[in-house]
Amino acid sequence: MSFVDKVSITVAAGKGGDGKLSFRHEKFIRKGGPDGGDGGNGGDIILRASQNQNTLAAFRYQKELKAEDGQAGGKSRKHGKKGSDLITLVPVGTVAIQLDTNKLIADLAEEGAEAIIASGGRGGFGNAHFVSSRRQAPNFAEKGEPGEHFSAHLELKMIADIGLVGLPNAGKSTLLSKLSNARPEIGDYPFTTLAPNLGVVDLEGGSMLVADIPGLIAGAAEGKGLGHDFLRHIERTAVTLHLIDAYQEHIAETYQIVREELKAYQPKLVTRPEVIVINKVEGLDEEIVGDLVRQLRSIVPARTPILVVSAHSGYGLKPLKYELWRRLEKARAAHKPKPKQPAVPIIRLTDTAQAFSITKEGQVFVVHGERIERFARRTDFSNADAVRRLKDIMRRDGILRELVRSGVTADQRVYFGDASGDSLKY
Repeated sequence: MSFVDKVSITVAAGKGGDGKLSFRHEKFIRKGGPDGGDGGNGGDIILRASQNQNTLAAFRYQKELKAEDGQAGGKSRKHGKKGSDLITLVPVGTVAIQLDTNKLIADLAEEGAEAIIASGGRGGFGNAHFVSSRRQAPNFAEKGEPGEHFSAHLELKMIADIGLVGLPNAGKSTLLSKLSNARPEIGDYPFTTLAPNLGVVDLEGGSMLVADIPGLIAGAAEGKGLGHDFLRHIERTAVTLHLIDAYQEHIAETYQIVREELKAYQPKLVTRPEVIVINKVEGLDEEIVGDLVRQLRSIVPARTPILVVSAHSGYGLKPLKYELWRRLEKARAAHKPKPKQPAVPIIRLTDTAQAFSITKEGQVFVVHGERIERFARRTDFSNADAVRRLKDIMRRDGILRELVRSGVTADQRVYFGDASGDSLKY
């Protein structure tokens, strides 16, 4: 399966089932009364992180995630069945963004983490729900609410301890294969690595996960080369391993090119702990190697280690492993989560759920508000009793009075949320 780390999909949670409009009819019972049951809630869309998934390739053929609708209520106060949730497995490190709002709706950074990215609609109440001392035979039932429906963007940001970066042909794939159990494709041409590779480096004290980020070039953060597609995979790493080819003509300039691309993509990337490694030193004498180190040291902070290795021959790899481990342990300690403080209760001074506003669009009036829009979605506008109930709610909430102040006249249309859905005559 090919590596895919970003896709756009459509998600559609299940619609709530309609409430039932029903009256009990049995032999020898003169007045049966209302007995319509409530509809079931629609199913949710849930993403679950799994280490058994390593790519988003499956979504190339499954562009829509749709949960099951709730079932309608039945006679004898029978409640409709809830729609089944749709649980979809994604790789650990997947984030989901709602496209129309650009809002982050899920960040699944741990194995087994789950997030409801789209909620199913609530089921409508049957007419039995509305029985009261004043309304003993309600002749209406509610419709089920629609489930959330929108377009989303999924991105995979690999979860690794060490991010391995460098220009093409620096020897990253060879180094990863010698340090870890990874078996990446290796060649003598630019962009051998067409997808990020992961490898586990084992030591006596534990292990590290290393991600080989495909070759960066000047302008990668602006879309040139392959780096633009894969820079996101270094965002979560704790330590950067910057690999440089010893045969680069201007080694300090080579180092700065990659640093500038990381900074252009995300400035905080260049503030992370870094280990600089000069590779392919097997054919160079000590004097040349020492000069390369001095060139880098002139522009590199004193606290940043510079090591020399030969990934091909294995020279210097053991000290590199332990240097990476020391840097990683230090980085982990610095970002160790603090003990959670007891939650402080939040006291709401105002409840905005009943807040509403009214706008005039041409010859129609549009009422906006969380509570009233929800009641409107659940109203069957073809049923006069259901519309009468909605008007009663509007009267109690002061909406009808505000419509009069806004200039509404008899027989003008009033919409809810926008001027494209159901409406009623004032």
